[in-house]
Amino acid sequence: MTHPAAIETALGKELGEELDRIRADIIAARGTDDARYIRTVIATQRSLEAGGRAALAVSLFPPAWAAGTAMLSVAKILENMELGHNILHGQWDWMGDPAIHSATWEWDFLTPAEAWKHTHNHLHHTWTNVVDRDRDLGYVVFRMSGDQRWRPRHLAQPLYNFVLAPLFEWGIALYDLEPDAVAAGRKSWRSLAADLTGFLTKATRQLAKDYVLFPLLAGPSALPCLLGNLTANTVRNLWSHTIIFCGHFPGDVQTFTEEHIDGETRGQWYLRQIQGSANIEGGPLFHVLSGNLGHQIEHHAFPDLPSNRYAEIAPRVRELCEKYGIPYVTGPLWRQYGSTWGRILRFAVPGK
Repeated sequence: MTHPAAIETALGKELGEELDRIRADIIAARGTDDARYIRTVIATQRSLEAGGRAALAVSLFPPAWAAGTAMLSVAKILENMELGHNILHGQWDWMGDPAIHSATWEWDFLTPAEAWKHTHNHLHHTWTNVVDRDRDLGYVVFRMSGDQRWRPRHLAQPLYNFVLAPLFEWGIALYDLEPDAVAAGRKSWRSLAADLTGFLTKATRQLAKDYVLFPLLAGPSALPCLLGNLTANTVRNLWSHTIIFCGHFPGDVQTFTEEHIDGETRGQWYLRQIQGSANIEGGPLFHVLSGNLGHQIEHHAFPDLPSNRYAEIAPRVRELCEKYGIPYVTGPLWRQYGSTWGRILRFAVPGK
């Protein structure tokens, strides 16, 4: 691990200044093409959802069920990854469109947008991979660093991961309630009660939409419609779990202690984002379906820049890493997935 003091001595302010220039270049260049991109993705997602819902309404016919389930699965993936995640980061607030704004967007996910923005945008992106500060480092359940205290329950974390993957939106919703913060005295019971009310309201609406309203509208196709909705949600959960874990937990991704961030400069913050993330290689369609989080390094360095710009930024960031001798962790999905499982298994047992 490169200690921040060492990187400060070696690089001074240069890394931060060069990455700031990349950010400034994109801010100056964003405009009509970017707005057209996000509106095209929204139109595509809504068309896929409408087509999927319509096909599932007559899903007693197996081809209609397969087509409807496939379209709805892709629609939910797009909404969750390229739309919800990125819009809630404020990536499109600069457009001034109230319909595509982090303050107004509510996504097709169990956890309310406001709760997620607190745990993800504020806590995770501020304290990326800092043990005892970044709750996303293992989501409280997993041990992902030798600096985390081992407990006997960690022996079962491979099983936890199997269970979490198809139920990912439930896991995130419960995580966003921060029950561990209540137990530690960092969050009041009153705040938990308010958050729980928000979660139950949102979850009731989501469950009623997918498992009551649309199946009832399908009439004779109610049961296959319900199963199609369940399948689409499961596919979306499996995909988002895979992309998020492979962007954060491959074996070469570094973790940090609070000592490492004492007096952290802008350049050191950038360094931590780069070393605490991993990219996933793939083509344009893969990157759209992953919310462009295959460029996780660039996303962590510039979380509020338009996601369609990450592919443009990535070569410049990689060149800087090569220039300054900073590891740039990247690889195909299969390799990052295997490496992530290796990390889960390695830290399930005691020792560093």
